[in-house]
Amino acid sequence: MTENKPQAELTEQSDVFLDEVLQGLAQQQPEIPCKYLYDERGSALFEAITQTAEYYVTRADLALHQAHANAIAERIGPAAHIIEFGSGAGTKIRLLLNAAEHLRAYTPIEISAQALAASVDRLQHDYPNLDVRPLNADYTQDIPDEVLQLEPPARRRVVYFPGSTISNFNRDQAKQFLNRMKRMTEASGGILIGVDLIKSTDQLLAAYDDAAGVTADFNLNLLKRLRDELGANLQIGDFRHEARYNDRFERIEMHLVAQRDTRIQLDGREFVFSKGNSIHTENSHKYSVASFTALAQQAGLTLIETWTDPDQLFSMHYLVPAESPVS
Repeated sequence: MTENKPQAELTEQSDVFLDEVLQGLAQQQPEIPCKYLYDERGSALFEAITQTAEYYVTRADLALHQAHANAIAERIGPAAHIIEFGSGAGTKIRLLLNAAEHLRAYTPIEISAQALAASVDRLQHDYPNLDVRPLNADYTQDIPDEVLQLEPPARRRVVYFPGSTISNFNRDQAKQFLNRMKRMTEASGGILIGVDLIKSTDQLLAAYDDAAGVTADFNLNLLKRLRDELGANLQIGDFRHEARYNDRFERIEMHLVAQRDTRIQLDGREFVFSKGNSIHTENSHKYSVASFTALAQQAGLTLIETWTDPDQLFSMHYLVPAESPVS
């Protein structure tokens, strides 16, 4: 069970947060890693985003799981250890748990300790026979293999990454991330990963800038974190949320755009923003099945199977190491 983090750990994480924000704000195009959007309030706001009329991703992902849970569970096979990156509220994993055959264990990895504790409590209540091994960690960093080892070992490890978060990485970062996931699976394992598909620009922009302003609150919450957790001197009202589609990279970008000349003072440094300057906070790359397959191949992975939702908005892929006997 996840408990309150020790003060030393909190201090260490705050130091990393500060360092990465300072490095990001100093770039020619200021940026902050999107993982910092997800504190307790940010995670709650993201869950609210998934309920907006415009945000199709979660509904399409759930529809895919509902349509193909049995086939996906059959592909995973019995006695598997499922390791989920960014488990959040733990909604989609339930569809697989209901369909899976005698899972060996489930390890949810989540950066928000509060979100992790809440989801694990619910899972342990609803699945009392499931071996749940929560890990409060940043899945974008290396996960020591020893914390994932089981005794006796699972038949295979399956890294489960729904929700299209892979879209947040540029192509080179995504390739490196897939390669790291491949190492975690071991030779007999696999990767079950969600990927958002290319669609009309209007539909994409609406999904990342809903009429109710929930996504705007989610993005602006990052500035609140800078102020409240890092002691930054800034005016949140000097910035507004903006979603853009970048044709060249086939991605949605989220920015915090200065509405007037302003500045952010942090840790003895000052970052000046003229009206119209922005802080780049998130990318969401879109793929075709062919382009994602090519990316996976560059990471040393072989595509075994692809599923899509009934409306062809979203996809899920089962990948194995190229050297795997399955491939």
